[in-house]
Amino acid sequence: MSTATAVEIRPFTAADYDRALQLWRSIDGLGLNESDSREAVEAFLQRNPGFSALAVTPDGGVVGAVLCGHNGRSGSLYHLAVDSSQRRTGIGRRLVEYCFARLAAAHIPRCNVFVYTDNIAGNRFWARNGWNDPTTWKVLQKHVQTV
Repeated sequence: MSTATAVEIRPFTAADYDRALQLWRSIDGLGLNESDSREAVEAFLQRNPGFSALAVTPDGGVVGAVLCGHNGRSGSLYHLAVDSSQRRTGIGRRLVEYCFARLAAAHIPRCNVFVYTDNIAGNRFWARNGWNDPTTWKVLQKHVQTV
């Protein structure tokens, strides 16, 4: 059995935060911000139970992670990451499939992914997996003053 097929895809829980954060920090092109604090990720997981996933080796090592949630109309994927030693083995695709199965079960008809324009490896992955650039619209963002 190859290493990639031995990798288990399982739900991402709050207890996985530190190991996922370590992986995310090791990925070029993946941007972290205030929305990625332990408290913020735990709140995201609570609002979207069972939608996010982790890829774990038989010895317990985390080699992939993705956050997935929805607003009732569309889903969103954040921070899909696969350890560089495990890339091009299908782990990223399996993580996305996990998320899509949960979105489908919740009757969510579409999903968005956020990837930086200059993230070459990330953009290649998404294009290879059938995602397209909806050039008919763009995302605007403004920070909310929190209390």
